[in-house]
Amino acid sequence: MSSVIEQARYSCALAAQQTVLAIPGAHPIVHAGPGCSAKVSGFATTNAGHQGEGYAGGNIVSSTNSCEQEVVFGGETKLRSTIDGALRVLKGDLFVVMTGCTADIVGDDSVNIAREFAELGKPVVGVETAGFKGNSYFGHDLVVNAIIEQFTGDVPAKPRKGLVNVFSIVPYQDPYWRGDIEALKKLLESIGLEAHILFGYQAKGAAEWKDIPNAQFNLLVSPWVGLSTVSLLKEKYGTPFLHYPVLPVGAQETSAFLRAVAAFAGIAEPVLAQVIQKEEDRFYQYLASLVDFLAEFRNNLPTELYTVADSAYALGTSSFLVNEIGFIPKGVYVTDGAAESHIRPITQALAERDQTLADLLVFETDGGLVQQDMRKKLGKSKKALFLGSSWEKVLAQETNNLYAFVSLPLPETVILNNTFVGYDGGLKLVEEIYSNVFKVKTTTSRTQFIIDE
Repeated sequence: MSSVIEQARYSCALAAQQTVLAIPGAHPIVHAGPGCSAKVSGFATTNAGHQGEGYAGGNIVSSTNSCEQEVVFGGETKLRSTIDGALRVLKGDLFVVMTGCTADIVGDDSVNIAREFAELGKPVVGVETAGFKGNSYFGHDLVVNAIIEQFTGDVPAKPRKGLVNVFSIVPYQDPYWRGDIEALKKLLESIGLEAHILFGYQAKGAAEWKDIPNAQFNLLVSPWVGLSTVSLLKEKYGTPFLHYPVLPVGAQETSAFLRAVAAFAGIAEPVLAQVIQKEEDRFYQYLASLVDFLAEFRNNLPTELYTVADSAYALGTSSFLVNEIGFIPKGVYVTDGAAESHIRPITQALAERDQTLADLLVFETDGGLVQQDMRKKLGKSKKALFLGSSWEKVLAQETNNLYAFVSLPLPETVILNNTFVGYDGGLKLVEEIYSNVFKVKTTTSRTQFIIDE
C-alpha cells in the first residue's frame, strides 16, 4: 500500500472468502493469522446489511490461525492438518484454500499443498489471496479463475444452445448481490435462456461450475470485474462472451440489455419484442402513478444527484435516475479502484448513456477526498440526493439533504433479497429514495411543506 485512505469502501483480496461462501456447498479454508478471516467477515456481512454468516462462514471459517511458530518455521504442516480436518468434519462439494499476508510473505506453498489433496481426488482448490496483492474485487477474480482452472478443469466443451454463464457483481461486496443475480437470471429466462448464476440460493453449487464449459456463451454484466474470467473461458474452452458494461436498472437500460443479449444469443425478434412490450407497459404504468406525489411534494424533493459506489452500481443507478427520473447530476464517484486500463472504457460506457454523467466521473478510493469534493460542489444546497453508503448518510444529515443506500459500508440496514436491477429494481429504487423523504424529515400535512428536523 502506497498511502493511507479514509473511509475505505472495500476490503483486501482475502475478502474473496465471501465469494467462496456464496457458492452453495463450498467452503473457504484460510491460511492466515488470527483475526484476518473474522475481520473480513465483519466487513462483508455485518457491514453489508447484516446478511448472516451462513454455513461455515463468519467466525467458523476453517483457518490455520498462524502465529509466531508458523512465521518462524513455516505453516505448511499446520495447513495440511487444517485441510485434512475440514475435509473430515465439513460436508461440502468444494473447498478453496486461501492465503493471507503472513503465509505469502513467509513463502508457504499453499497452492501446491491444495494440489496434493486434489490429486487424491478431493475437491480442493488453492489460490494466493494475500491482502497486499489487491482489494476485494481483485481477490474475487483470483478465486473465480482458480476454481475454473483447478476444479472445472481441462475438459472438452460441449456447447448447449441456450445455456449462458452469468458473471457480474461481487458477492457481499455488492450488498444487494443475492437479489441482483436472481433478477438477472429472471430477465434471461424471460427470453428463453437457461442461466447459470453460479452464486446464491438459486445456484446449483459445484454442478454449475462443472457445467461451465458447456455454455453457448458467457455473459459479463460489469464494467471490468470478471473480464479476466470470460477471457480465460474463451481461451480455455473456446466459449464466446458478451460484455455488457452497465448494470441494467430501469426500463431503458433493461430493454437495451435484453436486446443486446437476444441479438448475441440468436433469439427471435418476436419473442424479445413481446417480453419488452409487456415489461415496459407495466413499468411505465407504475411510474405514472408517482405523478401526483411528485406534484404535491415538488418543493421538498431532491433534484441534484451525487452517486458514490463501485463502477457497476455507480453507472447503472446514475444513468437511470438522470435519464428516466430526471435528476440533475452533480457528481459520480467510482470507488472500486479500477485499474488505469479500465478507466477509459468505463467512461465511454457512461458517455453512451449520458455525456454529462461521463464528464462528472471521478475515480477515487479515498472517501475523505470524495466528500471534500461533494461539499465543494454542494455549497448550501438542500436539494441533493446522496446515493451511497453510511458515510454519505452522515454527510446528508449534516447538510440536511436526502440519502439512499447502494454501496458499502451499510451496518444500519438489513438486506435479504432486495435489488435495484431490472424493471422492478428501478421501481424499487424510486420507492426507496422517495420513502426516505418521510423518514428523514417531518411532514406537517399533505400541503407541499416539510419541516426540517
